[in-house]
Amino acid sequence: MESGYVTTPFGRRPMSLGMLASQQLAEAIEPGMKRSKWKLFRAICEARPALGVTDRALTVLDALLSFYPDDEVSEEKGLIVFPSNAQLSLRARGMTPATLRRHLAVLVEAGLILRKDSPNGKRYVRRDREGVIGEAFGFSVAPLLARAVEIEGLAAQAAADRELLRVTRERLTICRRDISKLISAAIEEAIPGDWEQMTTMFRALVARIPRVAGVEELTALLDEMGLLRDEVVNLLERRVKTEKIDSNESQIERHKQNSNPDSISELEPSFETKQGEKAVAGKDPKAEPLGEARREPPRTSIGTDSKAPGTTASLAGNSLKSFPLGLVLQACPAIVDYGPGGTIDSWRDLMSAAVIVRSMLGVSPSAYEEACVGMGPENAATVIACILERGGHINSPGGYLRDLTRRTERGEFAIGPMLMALVRANGGARRHAG
Repeated sequence: MESGYVTTPFGRRPMSLGMLASQQLAEAIEPGMKRSKWKLFRAICEARPALGVTDRALTVLDALLSFYPDDEVSEEKGLIVFPSNAQLSLRARGMTPATLRRHLAVLVEAGLILRKDSPNGKRYVRRDREGVIGEAFGFSVAPLLARAVEIEGLAAQAAADRELLRVTRERLTICRRDISKLISAAIEEAIPGDWEQMTTMFRALVARIPRVAGVEELTALLDEMGLLRDEVVNLLERRVKTEKIDSNESQIERHKQNSNPDSISELEPSFETKQGEKAVAGKDPKAEPLGEARREPPRTSIGTDSKAPGTTASLAGNSLKSFPLGLVLQACPAIVDYGPGGTIDSWRDLMSAAVIVRSMLGVSPSAYEEACVGMGPENAATVIACILERGGHINSPGGYLRDLTRRTERGEFAIGPMLMALVRANGGARRHAG
């Protein structure tokens, strides 16, 4: 800055520490620093929210920069512009004097320009006999040059944030479309599943999307919608696999029927006589004990014994998708008290806690074992945690667990909606493991 000393405003305008700090900053311009005034102005427009200036104030700054004689701003060419109010008003799209003064004050408070007032408050310049400017009074653009690196960084960050917001909006739109169309397809194809509950959850998520949302809000909604979409896809993919298995088993059974006409029962392939083995006389194969899955209608490969010849799949092939441990503990914080030392740091800790809770809830070992086989041990422990969390809403935890196991075997149960409902019921409060 040309003055090299503190300058105070003319008239009734007060001096502030912010003005003093801006003047000190303006004196710290690096030697040889140059910037294109219009590129710098575009960067200021990009970073406008971070700089705390209005669009009308930027109109005034645009007008001020138009009075700077060169395209590049540098100390060698001077940093003071001194237009009259009438000239500045014309270049500021006819802005009235009162409005002009208000927005000039905004630019000063934001630290983008400085006032260098003359003794009488007028803006003018003194030149020597050769026409070289000796001293000028008006507005200094020195802060723009001193803060050029900062302004450019803020502009780059604003552009990155805007791009992230655009990408997040696009992903959210695609996720909404996927869920809507997949649920519609599932309902039209009469695929087993609690589609009414998933539709309700989907509509609730859509209703939470604000008209003007930030990246954080949209990201949180995208995570929840992604979880719901994964559940829908998981159910549909299990259905597709089930149909393939049914088709393969049908072909296998027809082959067996044709090649072994003396087979005891077409519906019970697990009791077929092995090659070279004689059937026991007078023994009724239907008297053999049946497991829980065997009492169900033979919809999928779950209805066959995984150890029998000709079997194409086992219960493990229809296991549910496991969810992150953190999400389970967020939905079911009560289970943490039953972990080793009152904490849960791993899936092993959760499964140990589930065994304790299972006994406390009156769930029989056989019911829990069937759940572990049908769902997978992690998911069985997760369901036990959900049952504990719902407490008095479930009259018979053991019967409820057996029902969920059978629904899992038929591809009609998903854990995701249950977890998300409990997360919302707990107010989204996290209870971290450990």
